Amino acid sequence: MKTSDFYYDLPEELIAQTPLEPRDSSKMLVLDRKSGSIEHKIFRDVIDFLNPGDTLIVNDSRVLPARIYGTKVPTGANVEFLLLKQVREKTWETLVKPGRKAKPGDKFSFGNGIMQGEVIEILQDGNRIVQFSCENNFYETLDKIGQMPLPPYIHEKLKDRERYQTVYSNELGSAAAPTAGLHFTNELLEKIKSKGVNIGYVTLHVGLGTFRPVKVDDVTNHKMHSEHFEVPNETAELIERTKQNGKRVIAVGTTSCRTLESVAKEHGKVIACDGWTDIFIYPGFEFKVLDGLITNFHLPESTLIMLVSAFADYDKIMNAYKTAVKEKYRFFSFGDSMLIK
Repeated sequence: MKTSDFYYDLPEELIAQTPLEPRDSSKMLVLDRKSGSIEHKIFRDVIDFLNPGDTLIVNDSRVLPARIYGTKVPTGANVEFLLLKQVREKTWETLVKPGRKAKPGDKFSFGNGIMQGEVIEILQDGNRIVQFSCENNFYETLDKIGQMPLPPYIHEKLKDRERYQTVYSNELGSAAAPTAGLHFTNELLEKIKSKGVNIGYVTLHVGLGTFRPVKVDDVTNHKMHSEHFEVPNETAELIERTKQNGKRVIAVGTTSCRTLESVAKEHGKVIACDGWTDIFIYPGFEFKVLDGLITNFHLPESTLIMLVSAFADYDKIMNAYKTAVKEKYRFFSFGDSMLIK
């Protein structure tokens, strides 16, 4: 299967630049993966497609304000750092621009000196290992000086940082939001629970590899980035119960999907565990857990459109995307949603 098979033509004006208010007012394309039939709804209608005893699995990771701007000591040159992955306490793998200004031993000052950083190592892919130091708590300091790491296709400034967080975000550590969950409000979640639908939590800290383009022609040659996940015991037990009762497990977002399927692939079913996953899901993959998926519309030729094509059938997904373009759905992180049932 070729990467180019997953290309579709998207007019730039359909790339959502700002989130809608309220969160649950976005459009929702409902795709039946058996028949291929398509319905057009509003996201708050999702409750009509959920049945008592079903389980929604959400990713409760919280986005770090991971983009920080520093000045080189002593030259004062401006350099941008993007925190990607924690290596150890106060030491992070980072993306640095311009990279030529950040060599091992170079030191930087952030937020008028409330944080310092020193480049320790340059990795093969050009990312830098940077050791930071500050007097106060690292995350509190980062919260003061950092900016939300919005994807490169979003050019508008985000007025409210919380709009790039899900309402149930809790575990700090992502470099990008698990965007399928951005559509939920607390009120909608309460209505869903009142209907007898279970909500379970997993954590997968989203890395920027999510946005990394597939650069190989043959899909099977692509190497996925690695991301840290955790499945708590109560979530594993909830999924087991749901399956035993003949009800559905519906993942909110590709990150929740990758977490569940990664664990099931290794252990035969979802068990309580934590670790790292670099699972790559593309057509031909055998799903062990998922019965449904709530997701956004993804970039052409991305690993994410490959994942949804694996779950719902390649031809049905490409037709759904073509329909979404025709119906002027909003695309990507702040865009509209799709329910695959």
